[in-house]
Amino acid sequence: MLQTTGSKPLTLNPDRLFSSDPTQRAIARELYASVKDYPILSPHGHTDPAWFATNEPFESATALFLSPDHYIYRMLYSQGIDMDAVGVGSKAGPSGADAREAWRIFARNQHLFRGTPTSMWMGHVFGEIMGFDVQLDASTADHYFDRIGELLASDAYRPRALFERFNIELLATTESPTDTLEHHQAIKASGWTGRVVTAYRPDPVIDPEHEDFHDKMKVFAELSGEDVYNWQGYLRAHRIRRAFFATMGATSSDHGHPTAQTANLSAADAEALFKRILQPNVTPEDAELFRAQMLTEMARMSLDDGMTMQIHPGSFRNHNLKVFEKYGRDKGCDIPLPTNYVHALKPLLDAYGNEKTLTVILFTLDETNYARELAPLAGHYPILKLGPSWWFHDSPEGMMRFREQVTETAGFYNTVGFNDDTRAFLSIPARHDVARRVDSAFLARLVAEHRIALEDAADTIKDLTYTLPKAAYKL
Repeated sequence: MLQTTGSKPLTLNPDRLFSSDPTQRAIARELYASVKDYPILSPHGHTDPAWFATNEPFESATALFLSPDHYIYRMLYSQGIDMDAVGVGSKAGPSGADAREAWRIFARNQHLFRGTPTSMWMGHVFGEIMGFDVQLDASTADHYFDRIGELLASDAYRPRALFERFNIELLATTESPTDTLEHHQAIKASGWTGRVVTAYRPDPVIDPEHEDFHDKMKVFAELSGEDVYNWQGYLRAHRIRRAFFATMGATSSDHGHPTAQTANLSAADAEALFKRILQPNVTPEDAELFRAQMLTEMARMSLDDGMTMQIHPGSFRNHNLKVFEKYGRDKGCDIPLPTNYVHALKPLLDAYGNEKTLTVILFTLDETNYARELAPLAGHYPILKLGPSWWFHDSPEGMMRFREQVTETAGFYNTVGFNDDTRAFLSIPARHDVARRVDSAFLARLVAEHRIALEDAADTIKDLTYTLPKAAYKL
């Protein structure tokens, strides 16, 4: 362990996230112990496949922890700290910030993260993975920065070595149809046994309101070899690219639409709509209808090629216009929206809701939907499963609210366990540890209240940790 005189100790209580009630805590300990060392399945995330293709050392603590993690820099930004100052690159290029000074800013603002899941994740990383036993603050900033730099320069902290140390059985990244997947090809050709796969995220060529839609369509045509400006050619192009993604291990598609709206137009109406959305001034109504139609088209393709379909609606993405204009997408500016599922999904469910070979995983940022819409839908339609708590709700409280509100109607087995959905590689084991602890705590309460037998809880925690995600994502 690494100590600095006068610093606050960094301690990780072994009972963290378990109930203060001694009966429940004892049961939770037992359940957690049974899955603590299970392999990690990470079937949906946004880590960089180049890390594993090149296996180059991470550059610095700042490059590893700050610049990829919008959970961190959005909180700093909320307190008036520019993203440039903590190493976040913009559309103009990489940040010119000094990496050490960026780290110092992060260190002296640790109080901002008190009570947040970020604080818990980082504590796990610093204590369990990096070996620190003092807290990060202004007085230990340089100590942390230098020691982390030493560790990252060693072979034991290269991406592939960490992947193996974390006991990751599978990690999925997320790419668009216009990605060549050269890093996945390099991983596959390298002979390394780590299983890093991709997932098909077609948003840039499905959303006519995407700022790069027309440019991406040109690349889509080049990579697929199809006339993507013809409706049938456009659909064939998706099938071609999906098939290529499957050769790189993809078992799922992912759809980040503003709403969960679906449509099932006639062939003639769909073709007419497609011609309209190719025009320069597409209307918001046509853009929404096209996205809705494409969810149904993607479901149809999933029936053919077996990909699990994920729908991540209800986020007003890139809400901060000035940040979007300077830094681009995915900079922590997403804001949750009220989301309807009952009416929005009906066209897709009328067409395919009773299929037994199709899996559609629903996510939400609208927690008011858990008990009212999502759990009843998933508790009936064979194709529907509920994804875990996402984005702002990927927290101990969010996970517990999810279990409390959906279990009574959908049960455990219409959910898909946990996925970390992260860009921050080193937080993966921390996030999975939190999920396992919260599920253990929830099940322990059911056992203590005599609502479920201990033997059944033991089976369930193993299924939530491993069996359900493996089945849902066809791993």
